[in-house]
Amino acid sequence: MSTPLDVIERLRALGFRAAPEALRALLDTSTKSRCSPTEVCEKLVEMERRARDAANLDRRSRTATLGSFTPLDRFDWNHPRKLDKPLYEQLLTLDFLEHGHNVLLRGPSGVGKTTLAQNLGLTALQLGYSVRFTTLAAALADLLKQESVPALERRMRRYTRPDLLILDELGYLPCDSRSGDLLYNIISQRHEKRSTVVSTNLPFKQWGTVFSGAACVAALVDRFVQHCHVLDIEADSWRQTHLSSLPPSNASPRKKPRKGS
Repeated sequence: MSTPLDVIERLRALGFRAAPEALRALLDTSTKSRCSPTEVCEKLVEMERRARDAANLDRRSRTATLGSFTPLDRFDWNHPRKLDKPLYEQLLTLDFLEHGHNVLLRGPSGVGKTTLAQNLGLTALQLGYSVRFTTLAAALADLLKQESVPALERRMRRYTRPDLLILDELGYLPCDSRSGDLLYNIISQRHEKRSTVVSTNLPFKQWGTVFSGAACVAALVDRFVQHCHVLDIEADSWRQTHLSSLPPSNASPRKKPRKGS
C-alpha cells in the first residue's frame, strides 16, 4: 500500500506544483474526514489550480517590472485640483483592454501619473493579463542597442506582445528620429489589438518636439488617439508640496569631541 509520501512524490513527478507540505496536509485531512475519492480529486484539482495561478502571476509580475509603488488605498485623491476619478475607476474595470483601446495620463511632474499607471498594470496582472511597464527612454535605449535587424525584431516583441504596455515619461528626455520610428512601430503593431498606456507632461501637438526630425510623429499620434481615454491631472508636484511642508531644520551639525576631552 502506498504511503502519503509515495503519493506526493508521484504527484510531483506528474508536474503538480502544489507544495509537498500542502499536499500532505490535504491527504491527512481527507483521510481523517473519510472523503470519497471524488472529493479528494476535487480538492487536489482546486489546490493545483491555485498553485498554478500563483506561479503564473509570479512569472508575469517579474516580466511586468512594475517596481514598487503606492497602492490606490494610499493615493491622495484630494491633492489634484483636477482628476476625473470616475473615469479612472472605469479604467480599472479594464474594459479598455478588451477593446484594444489606449490610455493617456497627462499632467506635470509629480502629480501621480506613474502611480496610477502602475496600479492599472497591477489590476491587469491580477486578472490574468500580461503586462510590461517601462519608461519610454529605457524601452528605446533597449531597442537601439540591438546590433542587427533580426535582434531588433526579436526584442521588439518584448513591447508588442503584452496585453498591456505602459510607457512612462514621454516628453521628459529628447529623442532622435530613429527613436520616433521605433515608437511608431510599437504603436502601429499594437493598434486596435493591444492596449498601451502612456504618461506624459505634453499635449499631443508637442510630441513632435520630443522626436527631432521624425516624420512619423503625426501618424503615431493619429493611431494612438483613435481609441484613447485621456485622463488629465492638474496639481502641484506632490513631492514638492510635501517637502515644503516639512519643518525646517535649524540644528547645526554636532562637532565631534576632541581626543581626550
